[in-house]
Amino acid sequence: MPMDTNMPPAKPASSPRRATNVTLPEALHQEAKALGINISQACEAGLEIAVADARRAVWLAQNAAAIESWNAYYEKNDLTLAAYRQF
Repeated sequence: MPMDTNMPPAKPASSPRRATNVTLPEALHQEAKALGINISQACEAGLEIAVADARRAVWLAQNAAAIESWNAYYEKNDLTLAAYRQF
């Protein structure tokens, strides 16, 4: 089942936290602060999306042969119930 990279994965309410240093461009940092953006939360949300994207890329690479095999099969044999499609 493909991962939905638009939504970060659910996490437990009391997941352990780890302090991390992040280096940001000064102008971006100042604008975020001026807009009241919680930088830690924004970084976490962005990192969750980046991790999900990386996991998806790894999964696709690991399963590329199987995906290609199924695609070739369907190109040759068509979909089993294609005659019943209404679109």
